[in-house]
Amino acid sequence: MNIVGIVEATEGERRVALTPTVVKRLAAKGVTVTVETGYGAGAHYPREAFEEAGATVQDRAEALAGADLLVTVVPPDAATVDALKEGAVVVGSLDPFREHDLVRRLRDRKLRSISMELIPRTSYAQKMDVLSSQASLAGYAAVLTAADRSPKAFPMMSTPAGTIAPARVFVVGVGVAGLQAIATAKRLGARVEAYDTRPVVAEQVRSLGAKFVELDVGETGETEQGYAKELTQEQLAEQRRQMAKVVANADVVITTAQLFGRPAPRIVDAEMVAGMRPGSVIVDMAASTGGNVEGTVAGEEVEVHGVRIVGRVDLPSSVARDASEMLAANVANLVEHAWDEEAKTLVLDPERDDLIAACLLTADGTVRDERVASALEAARDEEATA
Repeated sequence: MNIVGIVEATEGERRVALTPTVVKRLAAKGVTVTVETGYGAGAHYPREAFEEAGATVQDRAEALAGADLLVTVVPPDAATVDALKEGAVVVGSLDPFREHDLVRRLRDRKLRSISMELIPRTSYAQKMDVLSSQASLAGYAAVLTAADRSPKAFPMMSTPAGTIAPARVFVVGVGVAGLQAIATAKRLGARVEAYDTRPVVAEQVRSLGAKFVELDVGETGETEQGYAKELTQEQLAEQRRQMAKVVANADVVITTAQLFGRPAPRIVDAEMVAGMRPGSVIVDMAASTGGNVEGTVAGEEVEVHGVRIVGRVDLPSSVARDASEMLAANVANLVEHAWDEEAKTLVLDPERDDLIAACLLTADGTVRDERVASALEAARDEEATA
């Protein structure tokens, strides 16, 4: 079996889904690994490291033509999918709720694909959970981004000229990204407050030395997968009303709230931004799905009323080396989970494997995930009436 990694089509993406460590690990199982010329350069992996680990280095066309399994970091473009042979498998973060053309192309070409975002959030599957592994590093990078943009020093400092108060950091959303943001801001010496609609995370916030902000917005909770339940428009309005004072007192606000398969909730409105002190910084980690902050522009930094709103969508890529190591480990764990040692191939049988059933996106010319299939139908109907 030939597992292939290619240079990502998305401009600026520096992560890779295969590292020399993982290549060596897979090669030991009898897997052939091929990478495109230049693969890993953005994360500072030299060609020699891949070759020493057992990988073959080829040009893009040759690598794709021989791929039994293509592993990607971000959704592949149409040309990449079309270059794959019949029977090939695509594994990666495929963003199926927004990449409708990609899902249709995979379906129509009758290629099997695994969307790693669909891997269930169970204890066993944690080692394959690409959302968590990348979100943790994104939370770290978000705080460093804020610290770099802020005109304030984060820690308290006592100097002969006087005492500098610590920066006040407010983290909205205490999932994997939020917890890492809290921990990183605390390590930098900031005074940290955090909020989440799930009261159950309050103890985690306090254990990191931060203050948990309590807002009464009515009944809240979390889904079976551990995500925060979506709030009603009335609850969101009440949340913003109560949160405004906390935001106004913050030097840095980091928002992390995302809803799987849906646009991000609007948490910080224009009035709240206007109430912040000039020089304050907001890092909106949900920029790629619409943003938590009114005024966020995905992939850009804008200034509103003297407040800088950062809509970076490349936070994990900014720490590409470690992000690649974690991502590649997620991929390797998935491959090993489905690996048939005797046949030396992957067995993707949704009838016998609940984990594969959950993340197998396309197979045999169909879209297997009902939620994605419904989204495709809705998009088709909208296009037909447009």
